[in-house]
Amino acid sequence: MADEPKKKVVALLSGGLDSQLAVKMMQKEGFEVSAVAIKTPFCDFDCGRGCGFEIRERADDLNVNLKTVYLGDEYIEMLKHPKHGFGAGMNPCIDCRAMMFDAAKKHMEEIGAEFIISGEVVGQRPMSQHRPALKTIEKESGLEGKILRPLSARLLPPTDAEKSGLIKRENLGMIRGRTRRAQLDMAKEFGIENPPNAGGGCLLTDPAFGLRAKDLFNHVETPTTNDIDLLKIGRHFRLDKKTKLIVGRNHDENNMINALALPKDIVLEAKDHVGPTSLLRGDTCSEFKQLAASVTLRYADASDCEIHTVKIRQNTLESEITAESAKEETYIKYRI
Repeated sequence: MADEPKKKVVALLSGGLDSQLAVKMMQKEGFEVSAVAIKTPFCDFDCGRGCGFEIRERADDLNVNLKTVYLGDEYIEMLKHPKHGFGAGMNPCIDCRAMMFDAAKKHMEEIGAEFIISGEVVGQRPMSQHRPALKTIEKESGLEGKILRPLSARLLPPTDAEKSGLIKRENLGMIRGRTRRAQLDMAKEFGIENPPNAGGGCLLTDPAFGLRAKDLFNHVETPTTNDIDLLKIGRHFRLDKKTKLIVGRNHDENNMINALALPKDIVLEAKDHVGPTSLLRGDTCSEFKQLAASVTLRYADASDCEIHTVKIRQNTLESEITAESAKEETYIKYRI
């Protein structure tokens, strides 16, 4: 008699240790795990900030199929007015998690999986991982009773899978809080080598990035992914309600600014000195060319009290202007 096929579950996979452990626990219980990884403009697999790094390698190590889902325009739209508000930064954690679980739900229905798992731990994150928030996330994503959080499951109400006997509650965890000792012990048991450090990869939880993001959403009705990619690099200056200046901090950021420049943007570089690439973006950007040139020289190795030349490019038109290196008191008030 042929063996019955394994029951399927869907895992939200972040690349962090907790989600890997959740997968391992389900595999130990005999389930076939299929993973979904979520990319957003603020937390993707290339940002180098933790949550999604080496995600495909993680999936390969776990021997699970991986589906990636990109939440782009719909995520930006949600960020304008998140139903459940923001955390300490500009992080809409509850609405964000609900969107992620909704994407996982679609995959669950497509492959005929029984339920969804995640590596969430009760009390680990202040906004989205306390009991009322976890319940709200289930309700908003239409998954009440269908989300199993194996690491903390015995601290939470029984899920449908536990009630039906699909999985035994006594085989699930009781981890709470921010300590990682229990997870590191489990990693050894499961043979997970070099477990990743703790820490989320969402840029919106970073205070400095959050300020830039708030400024952008306060001044642009519907930011684009290009606008958001610019937030990730450079020094940012809000010159008026319509225009901002971004100044590169190193060679890689200069290259990124050049790559992200749009036809209406003004790009500036010191002609005879090593220094930043700067970008003016906004309806009134032509009014700020002189100031932008001075600030560009300030961050270049141009000497003070001398006139220097700055190259300007807008679309295919190139020109030059002269300026002195700006004194800090003339521009620092614009810094975001």
